[in-house]
Amino acid sequence: MIETIIITVLIVAICIALLAIKIILRKNGRFPNTHVSGSKAMRQRGIGCVQSQDREARAPKKINVKERIKG
Repeated sequence: MIETIIITVLIVAICIALLAIKIILRKNGRFPNTHVSGSKAMRQRGIGCVQSQDREARAPKKINVKERIKG
């Protein structure tokens, strides 16, 4: 039982190390931005993240026009 746990932890550690090699070895290594708004092609098509669109829709408008009330 303990051997299985040790082997599993070792395999997971090796996988994480292999995934991080590019990030560790580069001078300014970073994880790639996989967010929708991080894609240049998506921005060119006008496609954005739902969370960003919702935040923009809920933000108070800078230009408000007051309505005139006739009376």
